[in-house]
Amino acid sequence: MELNQNNVAAAEALMDYERDRKGPPADFPKLPDIPGGRYVNRDFLELERERMWKRAWLYAGHVDQIPRPGSWFVTRNTGSPIIIARDLKGEVRAYYNTCQHRGAPLVKEDAGESRGFICGYHGWSYTLEGKLTAVRDIRDFTDLDFACRSLASVRCELLGGMIFINEDPDAEPLVDHLGPMVKELEQYKLETLRLVDSRRYEVDCNVKVLLDAFLEVYHLKSIHQQTVDRFLDHRGMFITLWPKGHSRMITPNRRPDWRDPGTIGMPKIPGVTDIPANNNVSYHLYPNFVMPASDTGIPILQFWPLGDKKCEVVSSWIAPDHDPENPDPMWATRIGNWERILYEDLQFAPQIQESLESKGFKGMPLNYQERRIYHWHEELDRRIGLNEVPPELRVEQVLSDQIATA
Repeated sequence: MELNQNNVAAAEALMDYERDRKGPPADFPKLPDIPGGRYVNRDFLELERERMWKRAWLYAGHVDQIPRPGSWFVTRNTGSPIIIARDLKGEVRAYYNTCQHRGAPLVKEDAGESRGFICGYHGWSYTLEGKLTAVRDIRDFTDLDFACRSLASVRCELLGGMIFINEDPDAEPLVDHLGPMVKELEQYKLETLRLVDSRRYEVDCNVKVLLDAFLEVYHLKSIHQQTVDRFLDHRGMFITLWPKGHSRMITPNRRPDWRDPGTIGMPKIPGVTDIPANNNVSYHLYPNFVMPASDTGIPILQFWPLGDKKCEVVSSWIAPDHDPENPDPMWATRIGNWERILYEDLQFAPQIQESLESKGFKGMPLNYQERRIYHWHEELDRRIGLNEVPPELRVEQVLSDQIATA
């Protein structure tokens, strides 16, 4: 269901239904347990890395990080060192930070500006468009074809001002991949929003332990008693499952007239419709991007595997009319409050990881409220290949009738 002014009544009816229901809907299937080995089995996690992470559209950064032609930064979140650069025509490009001579890095800093790239090992030179232009001692090479030695590019596309990359050269275009979500995201005018802040948090657990927590609100009354549970009504939450693992979760405010006091007076995105303006709407772009959008600023979260038992959470904010030289004084408090909530979600993760590795953990019996987690795992198996997942670790495909196509 697209969120617009014409279906506010339908969304509110869904919230009322969720509050009043006595059990899952009659057409909702029983969810088989998620096998515990999917969080700890090394062979399975390697399949996950190669078949899913290395072939997924992943958020790399914001265009504000490369404000001028010649500016660039390096991301390593995918497990590969990748340069994101703005060329002299203003186009955003991505390349592996790998000289085509003997693999040395083209840049050693995390960010900078230049009119091209010169390998510090042997001096091979490349343009910002990735073309090889000069080789030291060219006389010593036989028939070196410069045209065949351009930098290895990485698929790079924009969603508003957000930069996404994909290491699979055959991946479908980002907009096609996101499907029905794209139309709905237009209301946030993502191309106009500025980068406000970005922070990183390392946590000793498998990446799915934390990602799971942001796909449901079943935990609010236990973990967030003094924060979001005070104003969000988890029992009125409703979910839309979209193709290819994407999803949306809408959690109503306890009081229809409630407004976050930390946002009052801050600039608003014009045209944001009533449901996201007055409730908590959280989008999940598969596999690891979570965006609980609002009309005064949007936090964006990414969850990155750093190993089988370690991950990193990147928390960033984008917002309208943000001036980095003269930021709204309310941002310090707002980000501080957000960080407090985030730490509540992180607090048990290392202990959960410890439990997952014990003989006491066999699998996860998920409920109707947690169906986005099951949806995530179904998509993972589809990306790995249903016949490639070991039978004892496979997730049964049962949610196909629950997936919305618009």
